[in-house]
Amino acid sequence: MTCVSVVIPCYRSVQTLPTLVDRLLVVLPTVASLFEVVLVVDGSPDNTWEVAQELADRHETVRALLLARNYGQHNALVAGIRCARYDIVVTMDDDLQHPPEEIPKLLAGLRPELDIVYAVPHTGTHGFVRDLASKSLKIGLSGRFGGENSQDICAFRAFRSFLRESLDGVTGPYTQIDIAFSWATTRVGTVRVNMEHRSVGNSNYTVPMLVRHAVDVLVAYSTIPLRLVTYFGLLAGAIGTILLAVFLWKYWCGDTTVKGFTSTASMISLFASAQMVALGVIGEYLGRIHMERMGRPTYIIRERSESHAPSLSVTPDVSRETVIHPGAGIHER
Repeated sequence: MTCVSVVIPCYRSVQTLPTLVDRLLVVLPTVASLFEVVLVVDGSPDNTWEVAQELADRHETVRALLLARNYGQHNALVAGIRCARYDIVVTMDDDLQHPPEEIPKLLAGLRPELDIVYAVPHTGTHGFVRDLASKSLKIGLSGRFGGENSQDICAFRAFRSFLRESLDGVTGPYTQIDIAFSWATTRVGTVRVNMEHRSVGNSNYTVPMLVRHAVDVLVAYSTIPLRLVTYFGLLAGAIGTILLAVFLWKYWCGDTTVKGFTSTASMISLFASAQMVALGVIGEYLGRIHMERMGRPTYIIRERSESHAPSLSVTPDVSRETVIHPGAGIHER
């Protein structure tokens, strides 16, 4: 018996949510005996919450969560994944680029020997520049995700719900669920699916946003920048040593002028640059440690809208703790 939870982070999706839910409610009964759709409204400034709430009131299999503010896509996914009830979780975007009709392919690809399956589009869906930037980002970060399919990570994924235990230690505002999943399993697969072009609005993931995302991932989950600072310092020291040798050689050969300003200014600029870069990288790490020590939450659920779902014979997840913040809602961690 297949039981499926579909988790969808929602932001500015007033026009797409009704169509998306209607299509899901047609597809899911054909592949799952029990299913639910969890809509996580990530502090959207428009009427997305009202639309999600109305869908949850109309359909017993639809649940809606409203976050207290905009926390970001991955933080919203963490909230939805922790609230999911069933054995298999499917995550997808709210803009109809991930067709609900492709979910059966994902579930079929989640074979017993795999724990997570990513959907890989047959062709690009965002245009040449955006697709190239996205692919370059995945290649550059592939070492952080592990596994031979690390370059194929995608927001359209299906995985076994036990993987959410890897999110139990996730705190603070910087979250990357795929890296957290890579700490729990290397049994990763891919499935080729058809993706659709975005028909409403524009994606928030522009090229500058992808660059910032890459920096966030590297600093939050890696010590590579610190190592690069070390290598940069060694390189600057080597260049300084070579320049010193050149100047001494010219001095001993009598091929010098009294000026010396250009060489001195160049060396000072070189070493000052190396020091500033090193301080900037170290400061980024210290800033993130400071933010985590401040106790900034991954998310806070302000409001829920859901019908009473049928009881399930599953073991309760006691590893998650629910903290009630006065005046702020419920925070699950």
